[in-house]
Amino acid sequence: MTLTASDTPPPPAAPLVSEPGAAFRLGELRNRLLGWAPGTTASLGLWGWLAPLLAAVIGGVLRFVRLAEPRSLVFDETYYVKDAYSYLLSGYEREWPDGANDSFNAGTPDVLLASPEYVVHPPVGKWMIAAGMELFGADNSFGWRFSAALTGTLTVLLVGLIAVKLFRSPLLGGLAGLLLAVDGHHLVHSRTSLLDVFLTFWIVAAFGALLLDRTDGRLRLARKTAALAPDGSGRPTAQALLYGPWLLWRPWRLAAGVFLGLAVGTKWSALAFVAVFGLMTVLWDVGARRVAGFRSWRTAGLLKDGIPAFFTIIPAAALAYLASWTGWLRSTGAYDRNWAADNPSGTWGWLPDWLRSLAEYHRSAYAFHNGLSSEHTYESSAWTWLVMGRPTSFFYESTPGGTDGCTAESCSTAVTSLGNPLIWWAAAVSLLVLLFCWIGRRDWRAGAILAGVAAGYLPWFAYPERTTFFFYSVSFEPFLILALTYVLGLLLGRPGDPAARRRAGKAAVAIFILAAVLASAFFLPVWTAETIPYSDWRLRMWMPSWI
Repeated sequence: MTLTASDTPPPPAAPLVSEPGAAFRLGELRNRLLGWAPGTTASLGLWGWLAPLLAAVIGGVLRFVRLAEPRSLVFDETYYVKDAYSYLLSGYEREWPDGANDSFNAGTPDVLLASPEYVVHPPVGKWMIAAGMELFGADNSFGWRFSAALTGTLTVLLVGLIAVKLFRSPLLGGLAGLLLAVDGHHLVHSRTSLLDVFLTFWIVAAFGALLLDRTDGRLRLARKTAALAPDGSGRPTAQALLYGPWLLWRPWRLAAGVFLGLAVGTKWSALAFVAVFGLMTVLWDVGARRVAGFRSWRTAGLLKDGIPAFFTIIPAAALAYLASWTGWLRSTGAYDRNWAADNPSGTWGWLPDWLRSLAEYHRSAYAFHNGLSSEHTYESSAWTWLVMGRPTSFFYESTPGGTDGCTAESCSTAVTSLGNPLIWWAAAVSLLVLLFCWIGRRDWRAGAILAGVAAGYLPWFAYPERTTFFFYSVSFEPFLILALTYVLGLLLGRPGDPAARRRAGKAAVAIFILAAVLASAFFLPVWTAETIPYSDWRLRMWMPSWI
């Protein structure tokens, strides 16, 4: 099945039976391994770049306009923004005095104490926040949030490019980017400096790198397999067709490992993506060797691709993660930095003190996360996330009539991590369609998208007693958008479908996109801290659990 919005007639079908030697020619191998029609190239084309770029521009406007509102720390910015400022000064987290938020909001952040602070999230996201503060200042909310807005905008671009790559359709790439650009859940994260928007970016970057590796790896396999044939015979020997060639050097897989390490260095929940994406890329390679025609394709895929994949992704991820702790490692006063010196060990004393201290820090942080069960007003069970049963309120302020521009009896100013209902609920239904297409039609694209959702979503069910929040779901939201885009591609139909079928599909997709954009315009005030009458705010709270 090919998802495309092009009206170009399909190329002539290839003959069902061809001469035996043709199966191992380079062109035949390439087209078979990648599912390409003759003449297809790996290039995205001009519109394959322009459509996602246009969506990213829209996303950037929504993220940067009025980014400084509200002009105070909201929700968990109270932790991460202040930690980022501490990084700029010391390279590690330091404690703050009582009333530090008031000082920060007033534009005088330099009140932190000399003593170290104990934190339980790794450094990458906070270093990214710090970069924006270095550029635009730590004394204003635009500087606090610049990196989040830029990262969110780049994520829109990446999702659009990934959709073009997956579906071979610039139109679907543009639609995928647009849907993420206008969705409130991702928009709110892009306008507040929490860690999750940075986590999402690195996960999407890793997925994109693995898609590029899939194409590059199969092209390499096609070239090396074609080269196995003796001169003039057109067919490799039986021995050569047993396992196939080694590929080894996979630069995009190496890049994916680095991106995954930075994701884990933002939040440990990315560990599930390391495991799932690692398994996914190896299964792709196993399937490639089967399609190429190697007899022992399972063994070859596991040994010649699986082992190199492990020793590419895992060390790269580990080194990237370790590098993110450079500020802590170079310090002398960070929390637990000297733990090993104060706690000698006869068993592990042969390890460097810095490594033992870092390991103890991680053990302590893991124990904290595992035992986190304090009640919170906006806690939300993972069972409710796909239907947005309990969105997270990041900020809410009530304004009496006649003050601060409020012309009604009373007004509300809110930042609510609430997704666009049309997009989220349609995406939730789309997952069922993808499950059918993956199992019933064996469409690898459906499986890849579902893998992203599973890695970000399913692990949270293993911690039913832990306090969890709906806003965690932003890490797999891009894959929900890709699932919805997949279904929109099915609605558009294929180039060979009857004209009436194509027109109906285009009309249905156009109506849905228009409705989604209008819904986003309706909810925009409660995503971007606009002051609106209280009655208008209540009009947007469709469920009692949203309040």
